[in-house]
Amino acid sequence: MLEVIEQLRHLPSAEDFPRFFDIAFDEKVVNVSRLHILKRFFQCIEQQKELPCNNATAVLAVCRCLLQKTDNDFVVSTPAEQKVFKVFLEADGRRLVSVDDLRASLPTRGDA
Repeated sequence: MLEVIEQLRHLPSAEDFPRFFDIAFDEKVVNVSRLHILKRFFQCIEQQKELPCNNATAVLAVCRCLLQKTDNDFVVSTPAEQKVFKVFLEADGRRLVSVDDLRASLPTRGDA
């Protein structure tokens, strides 16, 4: 299994992942969501409880299914909806800054 994961880690671009697994993909989706797709894909691999240890063909088949599912998630929704990265998990992707924090960051009138 580790050899398969190592092969995946050496793929040079996000587009090479679906090509490696012979999966049709929409280049526009990959261009917009490449990091989200790859992060989710590797999260899915890590969450697999029972990956075949001594059967590279079986591992490839499982990984292929996981990548297809991950890619499809981003075809039917957006990265903000999928919430793969922390920024999207916090306050629905909006950073909230209080007025007091803004005031504290400004120089005093005498300094300007």
